Amino acid sequence: MTTETLVPVFAALGDETRWSILAALGEGDASASALAERLPVTRQAIAKHLAVLQVVGVVEPVRVGREVRYRVIGSQLSETARRLEAIGAEWDRRLAAIKEIAEGL
Repeated sequence: MTTETLVPVFAALGDETRWSILAALGEGDASASALAERLPVTRQAIAKHLAVLQVVGVVEPVRVGREVRYRVIGSQLSETARRLEAIGAEWDRRLAAIKEIAEGL
């Protein structure tokens, strides 16, 4: 996963409503209407937020009869988490080096 693909994911997940939608979908697939019943957001707003999450690849629509439900794409979120862990490990390495230099003074 490159920075070019990470930035849009972080931007999408940085919105509180989209984060709430993603958390709700973590409990199970749901339609925009079902999500609107659970969250303090209109169905139209939910649909727009779902479109953003779909564009960045963290949710996908699944047709169930006449209903369109959305589900989380776990592999994309796992890859994002792995990338964050790598960034965190690099910062830990840098901070340990700074600490070693500071303690050596």
